[in-house]
Amino acid sequence: MSIVSTSTSAFFERARRDMKDLRTQAETYQSQMSSGSKLERSSDNPVAASRLRALARQEKLSGIDQTNANRANADLSLADSAMTDMADALIRAQELATEASNATLTDTQRASIGQELDQIFGNLVSLANARDSNGHALFGGESAGDAYSLDATGKAVYVGTPGAAELPLGNGQSVTRSMTGPAFLSFNAADGSATDLMAVVKTLAEALQGASTDPAGAAGSALADLKTGLDTLSTGQTVIGTRLAWIEVTDDRRVNLSELRASEETDLGGTDLATTLAQLQETMTVLEASQASFTRLASLNLFDQLG
Repeated sequence: MSIVSTSTSAFFERARRDMKDLRTQAETYQSQMSSGSKLERSSDNPVAASRLRALARQEKLSGIDQTNANRANADLSLADSAMTDMADALIRAQELATEASNATLTDTQRASIGQELDQIFGNLVSLANARDSNGHALFGGESAGDAYSLDATGKAVYVGTPGAAELPLGNGQSVTRSMTGPAFLSFNAADGSATDLMAVVKTLAEALQGASTDPAGAAGSALADLKTGLDTLSTGQTVIGTRLAWIEVTDDRRVNLSELRASEETDLGGTDLATTLAQLQETMTVLEASQASFTRLASLNLFDQLG
């Protein structure tokens, strides 16, 4: 009788263990469908888990690079907009200088033109002191304050740092987020001396308001410097446009790499819903059949007789 009892006990234990394994497997499939991941713990597949962690780190770093790219794009767009406004102001200054060079104008008319040039000078200074996306000097390099200040004579003087900061874009790539004022406002005048656009406009404004004995000649001379300054400004805008295009290229590459990482993550640890659902249904079918078979076998008269 002890042999029979042992066999009966073994039958129940084996059946219980088999059904428990089936229930565990079914729960695993349900968990995978719910979480979207087929790896519940690193021990399930250490190699895949290690690679998934590396991919996750790369994605976080990519997020930081994207933040830098967004800031650089915002600052460069602000710089481009400010430069466009400067160019418009300088074109108007050229028109006024051409008008003032006309010998038929009276001193009063030239003085009126000089006053408008004063307004253009003030506008240029304001644009040169534009702020970036963080509220710092857009054209002042690393300066938190203004890029330009006015000295005792009213001349605009650069007070920023020598260079603008570079922002990393990932994979060893970087971009300078703006330009310093002197990089696109300063140039050599027709006489070979160093000057900048704001100085040219201010000097002309003063000349037309009585500071020069030959205001018409001063206006004619200023035209060449205004053209050179506008060309220098246009070159600066080209540099800004090139940097914006570079950011777009790196953004496209970042998106492509992110998609590749997502695809690899899916291949390594993602759950194929269709396959997992089929496996779950198959497991549930086997479990139900096992439960039914166990119930029928356990209820046979032979088991009733085997105490």
